[in-house]
Amino acid sequence: MKKTVETSFKRIETKYVVNKEDLDDLLKDLKKYVVEDDYPISTISNVYFDTEDFDVIQDALAKQNRREKIRMRTYIEHPTVDSPAFLEVKSKDAEGIGHKFRLVSNPSSITRLMTDGLVDQTIQDLDLVQEIQALRQRYDHRLQPQMYIYYDRLSLKEKKSIQGYPYNKIRVTLDQNLVYRDQQVSLLRGKAGEPLLEENTIIMEIKAPGEEPQWLKDILDSTDWSNRNFRNTVVPTISHKV
Repeated sequence: MKKTVETSFKRIETKYVVNKEDLDDLLKDLKKYVVEDDYPISTISNVYFDTEDFDVIQDALAKQNRREKIRMRTYIEHPTVDSPAFLEVKSKDAEGIGHKFRLVSNPSSITRLMTDGLVDQTIQDLDLVQEIQALRQRYDHRLQPQMYIYYDRLSLKEKKSIQGYPYNKIRVTLDQNLVYRDQQVSLLRGKAGEPLLEENTIIMEIKAPGEEPQWLKDILDSTDWSNRNFRNTVVPTISHKV
């Protein structure tokens, strides 16, 4: 069966740093309410586009504009220039609701669009292209590949029937083996890089279309790590450039 490609999302996303020794108990609690996604295991490689001074991230931290993040992502373990890849623009509105728009192309075409503004026949979403061109203009056409981040992901989704609770379309992802590099920033240069976190930690992200359901709040409230939020591009940016 061919996987349907979603090109727009609207949801609240919250990341937490979790110790690996807590993972078994966490999964035991979660699996009362969630099951594995249709494609539960994935390897994810990302290239973040920014200026040399990381103006995009700085604006996001300062809550300027729409707090955008611009990245190219692939789920292919060993991508080539023609492998399927997504160009994604993530933003937040005044209420803190996250919005994500993406188009499908390949690493070569996406990089040419971001760095030179060139659009070829593989890129069909002209509305998103228009937004990309506006972002390029805002940053004086200085957007370049600046950060590579890789991780292994387990994806979970809410059960459609949970006694006593309505269906909320909750998704949970668990990322580990995170590495990053700010040299040779490309999807085609392998997975080498520096550890992004301590060895015994993972990243859990909660994706919700609105307020978290009570069952999820109860799980989070029972932990001692629920106040450890994390942004997966801030750590390398601050340590290297700020």
